[in-house]
This record gives sequence, C-alpha cells and structure tokens, in this order.
Amino acid sequence: MFIADIRKDFYEVVANQRVVLLVAPDIDALCACKILQALFHCDQIQYTLVPVTGWQDLGTAFLEHKEQFRYFVLINCGANVDLLEMLQPDDDSIFFICDTHRPVDVVNVYNDTQIKLLIKQDDDLGVPSYDDIFRDEDEEGEDSGNESDEGSEPSGKRRRFDEGAVERRIERQRAKREWEARRREILFDYEQYEYHGTSAAMMFFELAWVLTKDTKDMLWWAIIGLTDQWVHDKITNMKYVTDIATMQRHVSRHSHRNEDEENSLSIDCMRISFEYDLRLTLYQHWSLYESICNSCYTSCSFKLWTLNGQKKLQEFLADMGLPLKQVRQKFNSMDMSIKENLRDVIEESSNKYGMKDIRIQTFGVHFGFKNRFLASDMVHATAALLESAEKDDSETDTFIKALDALSRSNIDRLHSGIELAKKKLIAIQQTVASCICTNLILSQGPFLYCYLMEGTPDVKLFSKPMALTLLCKYLLKAFVLSTRNKRCKLLPLVMAAPKDVEKGTVIVVGIPPESETSDKKNFFGRAFEKAAESTSSRTLHDHFDTSTNNAENRFLDGKLFLKFPERERCE
Repeated sequence: MFIADIRKDFYEVVANQRVVLLVAPDIDALCACKILQALFHCDQIQYTLVPVTGWQDLGTAFLEHKEQFRYFVLINCGANVDLLEMLQPDDDSIFFICDTHRPVDVVNVYNDTQIKLLIKQDDDLGVPSYDDIFRDEDEEGEDSGNESDEGSEPSGKRRRFDEGAVERRIERQRAKREWEARRREILFDYEQYEYHGTSAAMMFFELAWVLTKDTKDMLWWAIIGLTDQWVHDKITNMKYVTDIATMQRHVSRHSHRNEDEENSLSIDCMRISFEYDLRLTLYQHWSLYESICNSCYTSCSFKLWTLNGQKKLQEFLADMGLPLKQVRQKFNSMDMSIKENLRDVIEESSNKYGMKDIRIQTFGVHFGFKNRFLASDMVHATAALLESAEKDDSETDTFIKALDALSRSNIDRLHSGIELAKKKLIAIQQTVASCICTNLILSQGPFLYCYLMEGTPDVKLFSKPMALTLLCKYLLKAFVLSTRNKRCKLLPLVMAAPKDVEKGTVIVVGIPPESETSDKKNFFGRAFEKAAESTSSRTLHDHFDTSTNNAENRFLDGKLFLKFPERERCE
C-alpha cells in the first residue's frame, strides 16, 4: 500500500518503537540511511542497522530479528518482489519500503496491512488496476454453491436444469480463461522492464523537511543520492534535471537561512553551491590530463584507445593554450590564473571537438576553507570504498567504511576513497581499450557479448556489481562510437566476469542499447530468468537489480553459444 502522508503514516508510527534498518549496498541507499539515522538520533528512536547485499542476506537478516522487532524499514530493496511470499512473516510484522527499483510488485501495492510503500506516486508507475489482477474468491464460491444447490434437487427436476447448468459452467470457465489470459498479458507488460524511480535519499530528505529537522548535511546526502543515480545511469536526463531543480530550491533556502549565522565563515562551516561544472571525473583531485583520459565522456569522444585519439587530445590541449606542465600536475598546484577561467576555456574548445555537453548541472560543497568536493566525487569515492577488493575486509566492513566516508568528520577516509576511485577508473579505461583493440566484443544475434577471462588485469575488481555495470556502460558507449557496423550500434550488451573461480561462478550484467534518448528501462532481468530455465543451469538471482545475475559458467555457454551458434566479431 502506498503511504499518502509519510510523516503521519510512517515516522509517527515508528517514533516510539524499535526498528530494523535493512539497507542495500548502493550509494543512494547509504545516503538515505544517513538521513534516517540523523532523524532517529534527533528523536532518540532505537534502531538496528543491517546491511543486506542480496535477497539471501535479506531473508537471513529478517529471520534473525523477527522475534525481537516488529517494524522493518527496507531501503532500496524489497519493492520489486512479493515480500510476504518470500519472507513468510507473522501477521504483526510491518514493512516500510523505500525503494527506487521499478516496477513495484502488485501484491506489495495492494496489501494494505503489512506492506507500506514510501514511494512517490507521481513517478510513472503504471500499476494495473486491482480488478485486472486479482479475482475475488467469493464469485467462484457463489458459482460452485449454486451448482451444489441444483445438485440437491430431485432427479426429475435436475434433468430439466442440466442443460442450462452445463451452459452456465462452460460460460464461466471460458470467462475465467479469458480473464487469466488478459491478466498474464497485463502482468507481462507491467513487469518486463526494470527501471528506477525517485532517489530514496530525496524521499527521506523530504521527510526531514516536513518535520522541519532538515540540515545542510541531510541536504548534501540527498544530493549525493540523486547524483549516484546519474553517475550510474539509472535515470533519464530529464528526470535528473527535474530533481536537480528541486534540490536547488532547497539549497537556496538553506543558504538564505544561514546567511546571518556567526559560524558561516568559521573553519567548521559547510557551504553547498549549485555548479555548472565539467564532466571530468575527479579532476579537482587529480591532474587535468589524467581526468580527461579516464573520464568516460572525453575518453569516448576522443577515442583515446587509438593513435588518432591520442593526437586529437594533444590538439585539444593545444587549442586551449594550456601548457603540458600545468595540465599534467595536480589540479590544486595549477596556476591560479589558469584555474580562474578553466571551465570556460575547456567548454569553448570542447564545442569545436563536438563535445557540446562537457558541462553538467551539479552541486559542490566546501568543508571549511580547504576541502572542496563535487557530488560526483563523493559518489565515486564512496562506491570505491563500498566495493573495495581488500582481502581482510568483509562486506559489512566495507559498508561501514563507505557510510563513514559520507560524514564530513571523516575527510581522511573520503580521500582514501578518492584514491581507490582513481585506480578503479584507470582499470576501467584500460579494460575498455583492451576489449576494443582485441575485438573481444562478439555479436550474438540479438545482443552483444563480452566475457572477461580469468587472468585479465583487474578482473577481481569487476566481480563487484557496480564496478562491472560501470565498465559495461563505458564499454558499450566506446564500442558504439568506434564500430562501423550499423546493426551492432543498436544492440544491447551482456558482459560477464569471474565471480568465484573455485566454484566456477560468474557475474553477468545486461544493459540496454546506447542512446541519448533512452528511457533507461532494462529488459535483461526477465531474459536471464528465461535463459536459466532453457539451459537448466543453476543461477542465483540474488541481486536487488534483476539485470545483474550470478550463474555457473555453463549458463553462458547454454544461453549464448547453444542458442545463438552463429557468432561474428563486431569491428
């Protein structure tokens, strides 16, 4: 059931209760968790935080806590499955679900006792009507009851009514079959694509605003949550611009409110500002040259995996009139005279080289006088910490580190995340160049396919879902810009990497075709389920994103090489 009043129907309900927070491993969920934690601390609400990496974790966490807790808050998980069917909870368990995954399961939508959805209904949900999906048992009960009444009459009368009763039964069965066929068609149309709705962090920030307890920290976390959706290509550009405008109004409100405060110029102050900044990843914490080389937008535009692309980059730098010595050193060490109008200079030269979207609407933050970060910097740093490949860290450890990095009191941890993010971006750029130069992308009929073999450099990094998805999107964009095959430009991409070599499992990600006007809807969730059924291979649909899948190696063989034997290399 959708909640109409988030303050009354959610916050006031849990205000005097003990609550379990079940949080998915993505940046938007972490930001939403930080906002909710701040609200709970403010009102002294007791809670237990449990990170859940997938459906198995979610089930285990519920079993461990169901005896002590009645209220469960699920952040970015739980909306797109029949939660009651999966968890089998007692009747007194209540689930509050704030999840960006769409479509929302119809049982969750129409359950008005245990499932409470903290989801914006102005999103394009397209939920089917109740009568199209659910058939009341009373109707069937009445029909069978009438038949039994007729059966109790004397045999002489029964013969008279037999013909009419048979016709009515046949008519009912035909109507039921038609209704079930229509139901299957409606559900298929509703459930076939996976996509994302409004950021969970934005939802909880709106709650804080309604409660008049919103702070600049909460606003910054909401901005990071929205930026995560843009960085990982989960929402359309129109949705991003619309939500940015909403956040900009809140930023203006906070800026005016704090203008006269004494600490507005103190060393501990926090200033959030709207920026029309460059699409160069981490450029303020890197050298400009390395940022251009390792940012998806510029690397793909120049085709830096080719010699011509490298020459074009040198021409681009010369056109801007920037000395190589300045471009190759840390951004903070560049001459102030160059940095002052750097954005305008880069934008002017970028337009000549076809990069008309080099600048993007975003937000920046100053912590005191020294530390400045863009929202995208925070996303990349936190994602790198969350999927850190260090041996000693468990998934819970990396979750806590990433959560800590969002606090302005842990700047050192944030800087360590930025260093990890740089390594990750370099690995992605090198892997993309390798895949394209060695023609590792195959055309498998209706889609493109690329498999990272064991022994590929940095392959362990890509056993994580966010890193592999980012690589997949980067690779498809680069491939579309470099291939001469027009048919291949319109195909989606399936990418796989080793998950656990000893168990012989792989992680598989599917993304839709590259398009500027894409609605960001992904059909691979259903496709993977069908492929697993057709090959009888064991797959683990354990990720909250249905387009990401863990499977045996033979799942790839069966799905790709048996079903589509005619393979060709796309060049």
